[in-house]
Amino acid sequence: MGQRDRRLTGDVRRRWLCGPTGRRPKEQRRAVGAEPEPLRLQPSTRERSLRPELHNAAHCPHWRLDCELGKNYRELKFARTLIYTLEKINNDKKLLPGILLGYKILNACGSLNLMRAVLKAVSQEDVKEGCAKVHAFIGHSSSGPTQKINNLISPFGIPQISHLSTCACLSNRDIYPTFFRTVPSDHFQVIALVQLMKQFGWNWIGLIYSYGSYGENGAHAFMELAKKEGICVEYQEMYLQKYSDMELNSIVNVIKNSTSKVILAFMSSSYIRSFLSRIDSMNITGKHWMGSEAWVTAPDLASIKNMHILQGTMGFAIPEAKIPGLTEFLLKLKPSDAPDSAFIRDFWETTFQCSLSASNQTQHKRLCNGSEDLRTIDNDYTDTSESRTVNNVYNAVYAVAHALHNLLQCNNGTNPVTGYGCYNKTDIQPLQVVHSLRKVNFSLLSGGRMFFDENGDSVALYDLVNWQMNRDGSVNIVNIGRYDGSLPNGKRFQMKENITVIWGGNHSQVPRSVCTESCPPGNRKVMNKTRQICCFDCLPCADGEIANKTDSSDCMKCPPAYWSNKRKDECVLKLIEFLSYGETMGMVLVIFSCFGFFFTLFTTVIFFAFRKTAIVRANNAELSFLLLFSLKLCFLCSLTFIGRPSEWSCMLRHTAFGITFVLCISCVLGKTIVVLMAFRATLPGSNVMKWFGPLQQRLSVFGFTLIQVLICVLWLTISPPFPYKNMNLYQEKIILECELGSAVGFWAVLGYIGILAVLCFILAFLARKLPDNFNEAKYITFSMLIFCAVWITFIPAYVSSPGKFTVAVEIFAILASSFGLLSCIFFPKCYVIVFKPQLNSKKHVIGKITSKSL
Repeated sequence: MGQRDRRLTGDVRRRWLCGPTGRRPKEQRRAVGAEPEPLRLQPSTRERSLRPELHNAAHCPHWRLDCELGKNYRELKFARTLIYTLEKINNDKKLLPGILLGYKILNACGSLNLMRAVLKAVSQEDVKEGCAKVHAFIGHSSSGPTQKINNLISPFGIPQISHLSTCACLSNRDIYPTFFRTVPSDHFQVIALVQLMKQFGWNWIGLIYSYGSYGENGAHAFMELAKKEGICVEYQEMYLQKYSDMELNSIVNVIKNSTSKVILAFMSSSYIRSFLSRIDSMNITGKHWMGSEAWVTAPDLASIKNMHILQGTMGFAIPEAKIPGLTEFLLKLKPSDAPDSAFIRDFWETTFQCSLSASNQTQHKRLCNGSEDLRTIDNDYTDTSESRTVNNVYNAVYAVAHALHNLLQCNNGTNPVTGYGCYNKTDIQPLQVVHSLRKVNFSLLSGGRMFFDENGDSVALYDLVNWQMNRDGSVNIVNIGRYDGSLPNGKRFQMKENITVIWGGNHSQVPRSVCTESCPPGNRKVMNKTRQICCFDCLPCADGEIANKTDSSDCMKCPPAYWSNKRKDECVLKLIEFLSYGETMGMVLVIFSCFGFFFTLFTTVIFFAFRKTAIVRANNAELSFLLLFSLKLCFLCSLTFIGRPSEWSCMLRHTAFGITFVLCISCVLGKTIVVLMAFRATLPGSNVMKWFGPLQQRLSVFGFTLIQVLICVLWLTISPPFPYKNMNLYQEKIILECELGSAVGFWAVLGYIGILAVLCFILAFLARKLPDNFNEAKYITFSMLIFCAVWITFIPAYVSSPGKFTVAVEIFAILASSFGLLSCIFFPKCYVIVFKPQLNSKKHVIGKITSKSL
């Protein structure tokens, strides 16, 4: 990963630093990573300066290879940047004062010649010719050759500092112990890319990568980290420049048929150029491209001809920093500056399409004198607008200079870097430079600090760039954000404020690139084993469960007193249900209760108005008025069952019901006994009425009622009814009801009422055929029949009715039985009193023959 997968033709330049000139040190083969022996710097040699090893120095010959530069002008720019940086350091009075650094720049001309050049450098043949030994290598631009170089030089303890080799594999200190780099590792780039995708909510990505270590290792690292972070790769396609049209069409069809809106192209610049040139006419639009650091700032790619595909391209780039004076230095290059350099001559003749020598002139090339102006040329060398990668070369040279500077410090006979004795500048060993590089820390032109971690990696600093088309048709690479790997998680990525971002397809809105839209709150994700983790189904939470976050994996159960709302995203207090006055059922029952009360009151008024008439007097007026009073209480007691249950209302409703109904049935029972006694009194010699006169009637009613009062008192004393929140009956609501307390007490109250009702019914049934026209026993029989039928039906209905309907059933039973008693016993009498007054006489009341008018 990290290899700029350029084919190593003859156009890739290599350079390294040749260290201080001096006597050849005693050859010592140290183990890699061993601590250097302390060397002392003598005061007498401190002032001795080191000779600059220039590229045209006769005593330090240039390593020349017979190959052409070609058109890789960017590498020439890197070489000139190195020269400029060295001259700037040599002129610096604070950094390495009195010491001049030398250099030698070589053209690799292919991997074989590259290895030969490296071997020649480490063999110290140039030292025999007067050139200082190599203390550090700067380069290579690609990860593959960089790995080979370090494998050769690390046994000699020589440090290597790369400005563009980004492969994460180079961070392995066991394999590459002397490697450093001023460009961030692809490991950090992958982290930044994954965090950026999470920032924009993209979890469904297409991946295209180039053949070779850069693309393949980068793609593998991305997929590994993306999987951990919940980002899925819909497809992964490798591109090879030798692919046939059929193979290329297959990749294009995969892209077109994909549902992901974001494509990450982890490719070297040469591969992406080839790929774009071949798919230029294949109509791939509407996709948002993410570029790797290798090509996302390439000016030739960010051109108008590619914008129909790459409009809005985004990616991380090396931070931009302007190096003061570098532009003028690059553009003032003349062949006369290096008359022996075949590199410069080749560059000049290729750039201006001319010949510097009359002997090499052809009919297609004009003769040039070397005074041509580079400012009139537009190529990779003269393009000074992009200063990202050359800044890495600048920082690499400064890192070596600071490492040497730190090694040459001496405080009271001790070097502050190593803690050992001071070093002699003529005896500095490459391994000592490695040790010092690990501790360098200096300011960068782009801001921040340059230092290396334990793996030789520099701080991961990136600019987030965006390709935008200007109104004049030109393309601008806009810096829209920054990533700083030295900051804590959550603060590393920052977007610039008030800046316009263009997305793929020239849209102004962030594209949605997901396999499945997020499950909204109230739903849970259900994974499908046959699909990737980003592809799932959304199912609503069950009743009583919620999911209050987007993309929840599970639903949470609400606490017992809570229930899920309609959206299933929040637990709310359960609805407390009871029979209230405000609801329809409660209002209807209240109306019937009030109607029964007032109708009973109206009956009482009629009876009182006609209390001296025969029909009222014949039916025991005193018990009738007491019965009417008890019926009014029965109608009113039903109102205590309506409303929010409380401790007092729960105790009142059941006891009031039990006592008023016993009072009512006692009156009916008394009237029934009076009828039977009156009939027996008409028999010759019978004197039974003296045993059941008015006093006995009052005592019987009081006695029967007293028994019920005692039962109720005992019930309230032992285990009274109380309000209870029933959460078991319904899951979604709480039924607020009156718990009976003692079920025995409740059924004892009902049972006693039932015993009196049955007794009354039996006695009335026996007296139903007595010959009087207004035999009250017949009406009592019907009233008791209704009463018993209602309460027999009430029991199963009461037990099976849920919630507030239980209370409604009980109220209905009270009202039905009360209306039965009122209608059966009093309606016939009221009818005669009001509508048939001629029948309201003693003659008709005690008549033996039924009147026709009835």
